[in-house]
Amino acid sequence: MPLWKRHRRSRPGLDARAQADTWQLCSLLLDYPDEQLVERLPVLREVIEGLPAPVADPLRRFLDHVASTLGQHGLGALQVSYVDTFDVTRKCALHLTYFLHGDTRNRGVALVRFKQIYRQHGVEVTARDAGGEELPDFLPVVLEFGATTSAGAAWKLLNDHRVGIELLRQALERRSSPWLDVLTAVRATLPQLDQDDEVALLKLIAEGPPKETVGLDDVSLNAPYAMDPALDQLREPPTAGCDDAAGRPPTPQSLGTTIPVGAPR
Repeated sequence: MPLWKRHRRSRPGLDARAQADTWQLCSLLLDYPDEQLVERLPVLREVIEGLPAPVADPLRRFLDHVASTLGQHGLGALQVSYVDTFDVTRKCALHLTYFLHGDTRNRGVALVRFKQIYRQHGVEVTARDAGGEELPDFLPVVLEFGATTSAGAAWKLLNDHRVGIELLRQALERRSSPWLDVLTAVRATLPQLDQDDEVALLKLIAEGPPKETVGLDDVSLNAPYAMDPALDQLREPPTAGCDDAAGRPPTPQSLGTTIPVGAPR
């Protein structure tokens, strides 16, 4: 088992409600900014005020940046900045499996694992447009899944890719990106890196994600599952309710039901 695939602590640092609210907020703020985000800004600020300082402070700073950008330049400028940050350079990829697997066959297997976990909890990953699915390792998808469906399953996925999250944070820091504040809030919900993780991080920084020169078409970002016949044998989603989220309404409660992620670029 790779060094980074270990749990550093078995319990989150925040209580269940604060963790769910933080993950839902970060899911929304790391997704492509659109008119819905603009409409939700007052509600998001209200939710932030109920969170502890380690997550509330950076999220408040980010919303201040959003409000300033909207006031001075409009939504289009925020959208251009998002695309320039997350879609142009892979160093700031929001797809967690990229950091550990690059564009290799192993990444296809890792993506299947994400999708299997979602289906085991009765969840299908969908997009808001007709362009197809969002990849299941998209960080906003994982955070929303943890906030509204299974905190435990999302906790394991995030910790399995904790080193990749740290690599993303460092890339945003080097760019002086305003989205660094959102990653800081995500990071505050997770364990700190230990010595073994630091070794794995330094290796990733030095060598980059794995590369594969043969068969890259099989792990295209547009069709990551075609190469794995195991998908044909996935069991049907259970009809029972979610595990550790059973009986708990989606949070933040003021945001209503689960919000699909993966807006058109």
